[in-house]
Amino acid sequence: MQLLTKPNLDKLLNKRISKQEALDLYLHTDLLELGEVANEVRKKFHPDSKPVTFIIDRNINYTNVCTAACRFCSFAFWPGDKRGYINSYEIMHEKTKELVNLGGTQLLIQGGHHPELKIEYYEDLFKKLKNDFPGITLHALSPSEIDHICKVSNLSTKAVLKRLIESGLDSIPGGGAEILVNRVRDIISPLKIKSERWLEVMEVAHSLGLKTTATMMFGHAETIEERIEHMNKIRELQDKTSGFTAFISWTFQKENNPLGREIEKSATSIDYLKTLAVSRIYLDNIVNFQSSWVTQGIGVGQLALSFGANDMGGTMLEENVVSAAGTYHKVPIYEIIHAIHKTGRDAAQRDTQYNILKTILRTA
Repeated sequence: MQLLTKPNLDKLLNKRISKQEALDLYLHTDLLELGEVANEVRKKFHPDSKPVTFIIDRNINYTNVCTAACRFCSFAFWPGDKRGYINSYEIMHEKTKELVNLGGTQLLIQGGHHPELKIEYYEDLFKKLKNDFPGITLHALSPSEIDHICKVSNLSTKAVLKRLIESGLDSIPGGGAEILVNRVRDIISPLKIKSERWLEVMEVAHSLGLKTTATMMFGHAETIEERIEHMNKIRELQDKTSGFTAFISWTFQKENNPLGREIEKSATSIDYLKTLAVSRIYLDNIVNFQSSWVTQGIGVGQLALSFGANDMGGTMLEENVVSAAGTYHKVPIYEIIHAIHKTGRDAAQRDTQYNILKTILRTA
């Protein structure tokens, strides 16, 4: 491992790095020094005087029926399978009511590519939820779901997004990105949209004023170079639109899915921390980086706050997709706050757009 000299450290902190430099950082830099650089970059956006944030949210899957047949998925079922469902509005309402009663503000709604659900289904669902819970933020539908709605409804991307916004859509999660390199997508999700289409949907969303997140699921069929190419595509679109509020990366979970049976070794916690750190340094135009404690556990999630992350993400009152793949880390809100406080910083509940709602100060 190479050790960073002060001139090299100053150089990394004061210029945009290239893809080759990002690769060199991942491959040849001491882990702790890499974390130090990422932490210094984080401080440029979020000094230690600012609290580490989290959001109280819930992930509701409206259906588990899907025609995408992603090889990494342990959650969805093909149309016609008896295990498939579409949640009733009564179930969606009750789950949302529980979230609101716990002080939650964000409802993450995602599902599958159900061949019978056209845009009218989503318009009706969003309008009902907004009418019954006007204070809730609908953070819903990945680019691949939006593309699917376009196809089954025979509508353009802009037309679909405009109608969804009018129905109550507030922002879009970055799901379905996986790795934005088509060689990888052809292996892990050949029926899902290609890299260019994911980016196109996000660009249209940004042009309509919708803020979105960007994500990366890694540790399967990609190379380190392809992880960095993924970051580069996100950086280029952010340069153009400034529409991404956050970057969230997590490791592939290999249990209970076809792809996992072909992967000999899973990405380690060290892989996760290195990838997080490099992404924080490389993505110099994205302000917020989430810690993936849901896949890594609260201990590594806490450590991520020293490797570039400034946010602990959602409290996940409900999560079905990652847990279906064999990983399930669920901790109460007070443990998330405690983990933040142990780093020597205050904690704060935020909303979807990273506005602080309530600060929880450390006690002496």
